[in-house]
Amino acid sequence: MLYFSCDYAEGCHPKVLEELTKTNMVSTQGYGEDEFCDAAKAKIKEYINCPEADIYFLVGGTQTNQVVIASMLSDYDGVIAAETGHVAAHEAGAIEYSGHKVITIPQHEGKIAPDELKNYLQVFYADANHEHMVNPGMVYISYPTEYGTLYTKQELEAISAICNEYKIPLFIDGARLAYGLAAADDMTMADIAKLSDVFYIGGTKVGALFGEAVIFTKGNTPKHMITQIKLHGALLAKGRLLGVQFGALFTDDLYMKMGKNAVDMANIIKEDLLSKNYQLYMENPTNQIFVIMENSKLEAFGKEVAYGFWEKYDDNHTVIRIATSWATTKEDVNELRKVL
Repeated sequence: MLYFSCDYAEGCHPKVLEELTKTNMVSTQGYGEDEFCDAAKAKIKEYINCPEADIYFLVGGTQTNQVVIASMLSDYDGVIAAETGHVAAHEAGAIEYSGHKVITIPQHEGKIAPDELKNYLQVFYADANHEHMVNPGMVYISYPTEYGTLYTKQELEAISAICNEYKIPLFIDGARLAYGLAAADDMTMADIAKLSDVFYIGGTKVGALFGEAVIFTKGNTPKHMITQIKLHGALLAKGRLLGVQFGALFTDDLYMKMGKNAVDMANIIKEDLLSKNYQLYMENPTNQIFVIMENSKLEAFGKEVAYGFWEKYDDNHTVIRIATSWATTKEDVNELRKVL
């Protein structure tokens, strides 16, 4: 069976595992108060050119999204997201469970448009009854989006400016950040840090066993952050495991090298799909490939390839996702091409 259903099917990059093994018997303090976490944070701060950043390591993406949103919003606030945004569609109501409504606005290939965001905020505050409504307290986007598409730097600058104008934080979900940056022509992680108020670097989907690094970039860390992380069940007692992993990810540019591998492998698959007259549901430059496939072929395809169901296209076709990852090899790609 070939596994192209997601980008976290494997364990971790061998260099991460090597560091975990090498440091296994070292005794440290718990809850991230250790030298490995300190060293990893220093590497990340240097990489994003943000020495004033405040960094926390959490265990997973859903917990990270919930903790960041819940800790930065007041009880009466909601978070604006694209209607296809991860917090709106694939978090099992975790954001609402913490008491904050996800306020959805239209999406365009997974992205929100700056002019529509501004229009929403203008209309909201122009309504004399807005005190009776859920206050828009944050803007959430992901880089890349759920459809593997990317915001341009100009688009992010516009969204960031709107958030500054209305004094609400911009939160960038970076669960697949390496794959987005590897495919981008005009964006760096330092740009992400500069344009956001808080973002996170995804490890779970990019070569770590688990874990995400949350970064507050504007001296805006919520009060009692460790307490709030623990309140939401996202604080790891053996926090050093996260520090060791992120230390390895940010040594010798490993994080971005893994992102590039996934994008390179995806590009080969896309070219092969088009040469065989398959139809892509949506063009994107990252590691997620959305293909329109005849329902009559899915059973046979699924016996050889683990893929992701995305959505129904029509009565006879389904949109499926083929995802490459840091671990995808040319041998994997060649075997997939044979099946296709």
